[in-house]
Amino acid sequence: MDKVIVEPAADRLKEDLVAEYKGILQRLINLRPSGTRMKIAQALNKNKSFVSQITNPSYSTPVPAKHLSAILDICRFSFKERETFLKAYTAAHPNYHYRVETTVKTPVKHHQLIIEMPMLKDQAEQRKIEDMIRSFARQLFELVLAKK
Repeated sequence: MDKVIVEPAADRLKEDLVAEYKGILQRLINLRPSGTRMKIAQALNKNKSFVSQITNPSYSTPVPAKHLSAILDICRFSFKERETFLKAYTAAHPNYHYRVETTVKTPVKHHQLIIEMPMLKDQAEQRKIEDMIRSFARQLFELVLAKK
């Protein structure tokens, strides 16, 4: 299997480096099918606006390191795309393990399960319940897959 090993480097301003990797991420996500941002938002248990903010170079909000794996997996970046993005990310965040090493994974197949739910008057409550169901499903699969 191919591995990406990236060393930190940078003499430029941090906000420029963050904008650079966010620009790369934005371009790569724009090449993906529509609905990719929504899939990322669901996987991160965040709003779609959060994903737009962390992928827009105009905003200084960095991409949290804890979300990198999920984003890279959902977007199914090629080896070269991962390498390009991770070089830029590590340049902006040199303390991120001082060394990023990741293995390109074979994509996991998914399917959608549609659940009928009553519509509540309170949209915040509706979202809260839907997020709880998504979270439960993720935890259940993690538990089942961990036993294998």
